[in-house]
Amino acid sequence: MFQKFSHTKFPPEVKPILVWDGECGFCKYWVTRWKRISENKIHFKTYQEVALQFPDIPIKEFKKASRLITPEGTVHSGPDSAYMSYYIANPKSPCHYWYVTYTWFTKLSDHGYNFIAKHRRIFFKITKVMLGSNPLSFTYYWVLYCFGIILLFFLLLKFL
Repeated sequence: MFQKFSHTKFPPEVKPILVWDGECGFCKYWVTRWKRISENKIHFKTYQEVALQFPDIPIKEFKKASRLITPEGTVHSGPDSAYMSYYIANPKSPCHYWYVTYTWFTKLSDHGYNFIAKHRRIFFKITKVMLGSNPLSFTYYWVLYCFGIILLFFLLLKFL
């Protein structure tokens, strides 16, 4: 499980920075999408580029989970880095509020994030199969898959 850090002594000066694993295809896919959604309100940097700027956060922890670091020095880890990124882009997004308010949501998010992080390659493949290869223009293949499964089910029922 990734370790959470509440604060860093070395915050970015201008705007929040989302630190992610530049060697992870799954991470790159979603960061590409988040860059567009955030409308330049967040810097996106790989831990390979900036980890040394945050010496109070071990590199092994950057490898385990993304971190959103604010100019105030607050560190949001794992799923909350994504939730807070969405909140910065769209203050109506409720996920960060749920994460800090509801214990069940925090635990579910942390365990889900940890599971996905440990199986990034397979989840990257699933993501591309379900949403397409272009993170800037989703193709909702999952709708076609569901329709095909339902159609197959009804055809089987009709002929059995």
